[in-house]
Amino acid sequence: MKKQKIKWGIIGLGNIANQFAGDLLLIENAELTAVASRDLSNAREFAKQYKAAKAYESYDLLFDDPEVDIVYIATPHNSHAELSIKALESGKHVLCEKPMALSYTDAQRMVQAAKKYNKFFMEAFWTRFIPSIQEVLQKIENGIIGNVNYIKADFAFHGSETENKRLFEKELGGGALFDIGVYPLFLSYILLGNPKEILAKAIKHRNDIDLQISMILQYESAQSVLHASIVSESDMKAVIAGTEGRIELNVPWYAANGYSLFKNDEKEAVITLPTLGKGYSHEIIECQNCILNNQIESKLWSHQNCTDLSRIVEEVKIKSEY
Repeated sequence: MKKQKIKWGIIGLGNIANQFAGDLLLIENAELTAVASRDLSNAREFAKQYKAAKAYESYDLLFDDPEVDIVYIATPHNSHAELSIKALESGKHVLCEKPMALSYTDAQRMVQAAKKYNKFFMEAFWTRFIPSIQEVLQKIENGIIGNVNYIKADFAFHGSETENKRLFEKELGGGALFDIGVYPLFLSYILLGNPKEILAKAIKHRNDIDLQISMILQYESAQSVLHASIVSESDMKAVIAGTEGRIELNVPWYAANGYSLFKNDEKEAVITLPTLGKGYSHEIIECQNCILNNQIESKLWSHQNCTDLSRIVEEVKIKSEY
């Protein structure tokens, strides 16, 4: 029996949206129905490239399109909350790019709207759904490295104020923490939960965004040492160590195509787990399965999970300012 087609709309047609749309084409029961940009020519070009039937010059027109089932929101961070709520009010399911909001209060409002309108909502933390992360989480839960007591993860690259203007604009939610610092924080959270204490220090830009930030998350018997930067590079490796061994996710860890298992400092196994396409396909499949099963949230990245992470990010931001 053929699966019901889920019809997607995309707003905010930048780099992430291009990668996402490419992966959408790989999913048999997914269809890109409409796209929207404030620049109609950009919307038409995007629609042509990714086989969308409709191109709009207004987000509201896309929200009003009765054929669209779910909207992927890939606009700048500062607009995520209001656009997600507006889409939910319009009767659309929503997948919103991370960070879902720039404040914990807004994150709560988004989840409340999903419940009020009984529509699926998820923060687009695609890393949560890639095969490597899925398998590593399962193996750690089964005790393969004992009790996790140390995590090291970073995400860093050289950004340019000319080429990556959004990253350096405070009003748009720029800076290392909101743009990429959420990734290492996410890894710590899914493995160890909410920390007991957070330490954080940032190096600021002249317009008050954080250029780089280092974080320590303190747990009862574990620590996570995390880093993010938009002005330097790092090895992009994640290490998860426990009382009986460690796991190293392949570089770059947030899109890992496998991992290595170490016991007694010896490499015991090398596992390869490629993603489908760029890797966004796995969160697309999760969204569709939830919608087809009449769920308003994912069990793998729930409303509680995404608001918990939002609260952690907010605390890191506050702590790094002192």
